[in-house]
Amino acid sequence: MSQYSTLIAARQLQELMRAVALPVVVEASFDLADAQAGAREWRAGHLPGSHYLHLDTDLSGTKTGRNGRHPLPARADFARTLGRLGITPATQVVALDRQGGFYASRLWWMLRWMGHGAAAVLDGGLAAWQDAGGSLEIDEVPATGSTPYPQRDSLVAMVDTGQLAGELAKVRLIDARSAERFRGDIEPLDKAAGHIPGALNRFFKNNLEAGGRFKAAAQLREEYLPLLAGQPPGAVVHSCGSGVTACHNLLAMEHAGLTGSLLYPGSWSEWSSDPDRPIATG
Repeated sequence: MSQYSTLIAARQLQELMRAVALPVVVEASFDLADAQAGAREWRAGHLPGSHYLHLDTDLSGTKTGRNGRHPLPARADFARTLGRLGITPATQVVALDRQGGFYASRLWWMLRWMGHGAAAVLDGGLAAWQDAGGSLEIDEVPATGSTPYPQRDSLVAMVDTGQLAGELAKVRLIDARSAERFRGDIEPLDKAAGHIPGALNRFFKNNLEAGGRFKAAAQLREEYLPLLAGQPPGAVVHSCGSGVTACHNLLAMEHAGLTGSLLYPGSWSEWSSDPDRPIATG
């Protein structure tokens, strides 16, 4: 059976769901303006057998006011979450949402953070599934697993605030927020407006075609290479507002064959929480 590690098409997922070793499908739909909207939508109709994980309670840890709006949970806590869904190192996991992969990409990155390589995002999400003739159901499959996901080496790299502050001149920092937030024209969510000095702006929605699917790998590669300016992908650090949509840019680069870039999980919400840290605008 093929292993999927970046994107998976709806037709490919349908084939997997007819196989003996079924994938675990997890929806991560979310709405920053209504934290319960994703769960409500999932209960109203979801992919057969799929589970739901909540950004605030399942994919984030405890907030301190200085560690960003969506800090990573402790690895042991997330291992229990994965184990509860019956995910083992041999499981193909498919993440999806209804927002163009913006939240599913966070789950995808976290699975790789746990050392799980067989993790992919459903390209086009729930809409693509339905376009391919896939059905929805309202029945909820109980999460009955009890063995936490085993401790494994991470497949991804990240930086914390201290590391980033010390290496700003050495890395290619790419900010996934909208242009107006990046410039500091507006800031609806965090304590200060602007961006980390030296950052470049690549709005995460630019990774998608008009229909909500990712652009072709070759096109994404062509669009990202100028941002790298000759630097290897491993010199790239991705940031956003709270470490969520930065994963969308990271996934786009992986899909384009530009592998090995890093995530700054705390992102702008953590950086801007300390008034002594430098801020750029414009």
